[in-house]
Amino acid sequence: MKERSDHRLIRSKLPNLDFDKVHPVDPTHYVTEKDDGHPPKILLLYGSLRTRSFSRLVTEECGYILRYLGADTQTFNPENLPLPDSVANDHPKVRELRELARWAEGMVWVSPERHGAMTGIFKSQIDWIPLSDGAVRPTQGKTLAVMQVNGGSQSFNAVNQLRVLGRWMRMVTIPNQSSVPKAFSEFDENDRMKPSPYYNRIVDVMEELVKFTYMTRGRSVELLDRYSEKMESAEALIARVNSSPG
Repeated sequence: MKERSDHRLIRSKLPNLDFDKVHPVDPTHYVTEKDDGHPPKILLLYGSLRTRSFSRLVTEECGYILRYLGADTQTFNPENLPLPDSVANDHPKVRELRELARWAEGMVWVSPERHGAMTGIFKSQIDWIPLSDGAVRPTQGKTLAVMQVNGGSQSFNAVNQLRVLGRWMRMVTIPNQSSVPKAFSEFDENDRMKPSPYYNRIVDVMEELVKFTYMTRGRSVELLDRYSEKMESAEALIARVNSSPG
């Protein structure tokens, strides 16, 4: 579901934000000369199917903040996404997820911690995103922010795993992260996050993500120029030439 709104409406959705202390990110400080300054395209993923899913509620808070900062956001709903390899790649939910991954310039991953790890629901989403899709690498060089929610005391097991997973997907994972303890106590009866240092940290993470996305998205050629891949391409070319008749 695409989520864009008028800036005044966005501000009305952020009752906890002090607008004197955080402002929309000015892209001119971060982008390359060739960048057209379009809003960073951020995909948000969460890892629970509960009716009152706190990882989903955190992604909603992230979405409000990101749009205030100047980003364009989309959120993938994992409901009805089949288990990896159980259906063909043209399944509607698989196709939707992969198209969103290709659309995005950056991502936010929010998982509950369950039995000391990210949830299977979250991992299944990443397992459906290929490292390469023909000539396209859907996630390589894109920015990533990792976050987790906890039912009990604060832990960092899930975000640590998400960082490993982000590295495996060849993403640029930003330094900042968020872990929300006792998430059930951090939201009010309207499912909005209460003012707290945990909310402030989420603002920090989203602001850093937008800045990193502006800085890296126009430099993919330079950042992703890999000697090993060029050698692999050269070897493949030589093999084709040598196997050609005549």
